[in-house]
Amino acid sequence: MTHERTPGGTFTTSEGITFTREGFGAMQLAGPRVWGPPADRDEALRVLRAAVEAGVNHVDTADFYGPHVVNEIVREALAPYDGVHVVAKVGSVRDENGGWPHARSPEQLRAQVESNLRTLGVEALDVVNLRLGGGPDGHSPVPGSLAEPFGALAELREQGKIQHLGLSVVDAAQVAEAQTIAPVVMVQN
Repeated sequence: MTHERTPGGTFTTSEGITFTREGFGAMQLAGPRVWGPPADRDEALRVLRAAVEAGVNHVDTADFYGPHVVNEIVREALAPYDGVHVVAKVGSVRDENGGWPHARSPEQLRAQVESNLRTLGVEALDVVNLRLGGGPDGHSPVPGSLAEPFGALAELREQGKIQHLGLSVVDAAQVAEAQTIAPVVMVQN
């Protein structure tokens, strides 16, 4: 993917990956409340393709968006992902009522990585962000160790299922702790 325009410029991680500063958050491609299919799947495909044509080179998604729906749309629109980095988020699942319960045990995280691999149609995920947080609003950092869940993802990285690791909804102490376990290429929220 070569573009003259890059939204917000670019940055290169210490691992040598160049990202546009603005990515595309695919969460809203699902139906209402991030549940089920969108009202217009063809329009969702067009939106993703237009973002990449505009110069965006990374898409943030999660298999729990839909669930599965958004990853399937990302795959249909963008595979084989030539020049586009897919950033998958793990750490939650969806329950039967559309809730977002935490799912951070090593077994749950392995299952989420496998599900993302399957629905995105890849052998390895470019970046996996561990979503922590919660708090009273559901979206704030909550202090505490991330050693067990981040360590499980680091093992999957060593196995070749994940190329790079990131974090979502964390505080500075959690970033510092994660960096003692494995390289962190991005932090969101």
